Amino acid sequence: MDGETTTLTPEFDHWIGTLYRAGATVRPEHFRRQALESLRQWVPFDCALWGTGTLENLLFHTLDSINLPGGFSEALERSRHLNPVLPRILEQLGKPVTMTSVYPDEQFYGSQLYASTFQPFGIERILSTVLTDERGGLYTLLSVYRRDRQRPFTPEDVALQERAVFHLVNAASHLVFSFLNRRQNDVPDDSAACVCDAHGLYHEVQPNFLDLTERHFPESPRGRLPFPVGALDDEQTLNGLSIRIRRLGELYVIRLWPSGPLDELTAREREVVDAVSRGLTFKEAARRLGVAPSTVSNHLYRVYQKLGVHSRSALAKLVHEHDGS
Repeated sequence: MDGETTTLTPEFDHWIGTLYRAGATVRPEHFRRQALESLRQWVPFDCALWGTGTLENLLFHTLDSINLPGGFSEALERSRHLNPVLPRILEQLGKPVTMTSVYPDEQFYGSQLYASTFQPFGIERILSTVLTDERGGLYTLLSVYRRDRQRPFTPEDVALQERAVFHLVNAASHLVFSFLNRRQNDVPDDSAACVCDAHGLYHEVQPNFLDLTERHFPESPRGRLPFPVGALDDEQTLNGLSIRIRRLGELYVIRLWPSGPLDELTAREREVVDAVSRGLTFKEAARRLGVAPSTVSNHLYRVYQKLGVHSRSALAKLVHEHDGS
């Protein structure tokens, strides 16, 4: 790429723009892999890794990769105490580092690190970058690899990688926030959301989500959910909050909102309420739900008792208030 960096700049800037507009066509859980694939046109590589984890132990919580055999990420984790690139990239956040710059070839290719971690997977050249989120104690590692020892990464590759990684990570964050901010018809307007991993660590979080957790869970830990993800049902109430959880690839979307009377209903009761509040008769609601009209009537009677209402109009008013309409 010698001599081409300047002429490629407008095209490179256009590519950066496409990253931020990706939300129109790419779901968040697919973005990182697709973005890595598109990076190859600027920094050619044979395989790549985009992982996220905690700074306290430097283990991966989420991982996307291209053309890397199974077992490589585990080998990389096991050898982190041997890897001189790691402390360098943690000192120079956002600055790509080649293995050659910290471990000369004549030493690296005779080392235990090479023999145990890179040689078994055919990796000869390494270029790595780390960015951190101090609020949540998370790091993002983006590494690209070449299998040909005779093709070291050039200063031009390093410069393009530095620009690219900043925008890749920020475009991924932008995409997730856009996803979270889309109106959800099945939750109240005052709901708030976060994206977290299986350990409950926030990867993206709306400010009002933090407000709700701090108010309802005064002892909330910094940077993570105040309750275990694994203990959650798809929907439930806890400490005065209604909680809904959905998978997003390796991650989870958690939505919270202050519980109201309707949140105490069962799923079937909510279906009956939805049908009746739309003006359907018992027969129409029964046909829609695949149950007998008497079943709809029985559910509606229990709903009236739970909510303390006595008419369809009062029920419809409660539903509209709950939905923020």
